Amino acid sequence: MKGAERRVTLKSRAQIERMAVAGRLVADVLDRLAEELRPGMTTLELDRIALEMIGAAGATPSFVGVPGPKGAYRHAICVSIDDEVVHGVPSARRVVREGSLVSVDVGAIIEGWHGDAARTYIVGEVPDAARRLVDATREAMYAGIAAATPGRHIGDISAAVEDVAIAHGLSVVRPFVGHGIGTEMHEDPQVPNYRLASRGRKLEPGLCLAIEPMFMLGRQEVRVDDDGWTVRTADGSLAAHFEHSIAITAEGPRILTSNDAASERLPVMVAT
Repeated sequence: MKGAERRVTLKSRAQIERMAVAGRLVADVLDRLAEELRPGMTTLELDRIALEMIGAAGATPSFVGVPGPKGAYRHAICVSIDDEVVHGVPSARRVVREGSLVSVDVGAIIEGWHGDAARTYIVGEVPDAARRLVDATREAMYAGIAAATPGRHIGDISAAVEDVAIAHGLSVVRPFVGHGIGTEMHEDPQVPNYRLASRGRKLEPGLCLAIEPMFMLGRQEVRVDDDGWTVRTADGSLAAHFEHSIAITAEGPRILTSNDAASERLPVMVAT
């Protein structure tokens, strides 16, 4: 969900710990939605579950009130199904079906700090190509995170993500990218999921980023629905979306939107 860009800020260890509180709530919500997700439920039901969990934790949904071309966003989550890439709007008319790919994006604010993450769920049985798409998009997210070490650059994250797409013959969504995160949901710098001519900003401890690859089975072109929010593939092909918020530390990248302590840190990669 795109917002106004802000200046780059580096966070202290104490601030990163506060972001991790919001991040763990986001992970809890995504875990719960994975348990609840089933054929026949509406995307609005998923939104209500998320809203209740976020409210019960004394937090605020990050997405509510984000301005859009046809008014502010009104939901706690985005739910995108099959050919929808991102920003799908929950509705009582949108029903999850057997064989669907369901991408859920969740954001929460606790004491002024944001957590932001997304996962694509497989509902029931799907073709092998759909499963490979989901697996590769998740793989690309972790490849990008592993590249986020001090001394490297934003472009190294982008290259790591794109390399996974190339290896699997998938297209990368270009208009929507990762971003900085902190007291604003969208801060600088942007984190493309594809290479640019420049390597971009150098990475340093305290920089917090949301790394979020979006891959498609078909062509890379996307379009926005008449609701002003829902982004879908132009050719109707399937899409997948994964996202973690991370902090770059001297010890390596730390995943902030996880409840699995073993996965919060990845091996440090040698800066090049």
